[in-house]
Amino acid sequence: MPTTVDCHERRRSTREASVKSTRETSVRVWSPYVRLFHWSLVLCVAVAWFSSGEIMKVHELAGYSAGVLIASRLIAGLAGSGYTRFRQFVRGPRAVGLYMADVAQGRERRHLGHNPAGGAMVLALLACVAGIALTGWMQTTDAWWGVTWVEDTHKILGNGILVLVGLHVGGVLLASLRHHENLVRAMLTGRKRAPSSEDVA
Repeated sequence: MPTTVDCHERRRSTREASVKSTRETSVRVWSPYVRLFHWSLVLCVAVAWFSSGEIMKVHELAGYSAGVLIASRLIAGLAGSGYTRFRQFVRGPRAVGLYMADVAQGRERRHLGHNPAGGAMVLALLACVAGIALTGWMQTTDAWWGVTWVEDTHKILGNGILVLVGLHVGGVLLASLRHHENLVRAMLTGRKRAPSSEDVA
């Protein structure tokens, strides 16, 4: 008759085998830099948005931090490697349109990195946050302080980022359901299911 110790040992062995099996059938996609950038930008945008008009020192610090993150991502996107590099996932309007048509018909292929729509969203988010940080900084200077179009642009982009974030989250959830893969966990661990012959690696 198995003892309690034997049961614990068996369960531990099963867990270890499960972890080993998962690692053998998964591949590293997102580098530590990409994951750190992603979640740091999420934090900066959230802090900046919620502190807007309330705690300006915190708002400005979050905005400047976001600007630094965007600059680092541009450098990594141009000079980095693998799935960090823009060339790996940025596609033209036609490719994005064809992919979205496939999504509408439920026949889109799984991409190991960013899919064409995801790549377009990355660029949109980077441009929007960069615009918010730039117009925010401009309002701290003597030359641009109080200029109406700068203030209006900052507010419009600040609200527009919410729309982009909503679309981004919706796309992540849809892709996770369609391809039976937890993309949020992948951005935490860096690992995704190994590609099949039908996937785009």
